[in-house]
Amino acid sequence: MGFIRRQEERLALRYLMWQHHRMNLPMPAPSKLQSQASKIVDDAHRIARETGGTVISIIKEMIDDLKKSRGA
Repeated sequence: MGFIRRQEERLALRYLMWQHHRMNLPMPAPSKLQSQASKIVDDAHRIARETGGTVISIIKEMIDDLKKSRGA
């Protein structure tokens, strides 16, 4: 895994943790959070290729959508 990919996953992981804390949700196991972060980054890269968007903005949108789907 490359340096940039690791940084993107770390950003997604921190953002997921922040969202759980902010919404007073129980924190999932670290492996589950890491898996979610990895999937978010994979999906963001796929969407960026298809639409020409930036990975960071797509990651933020995806996490916001995840937050909304959980009833926040």
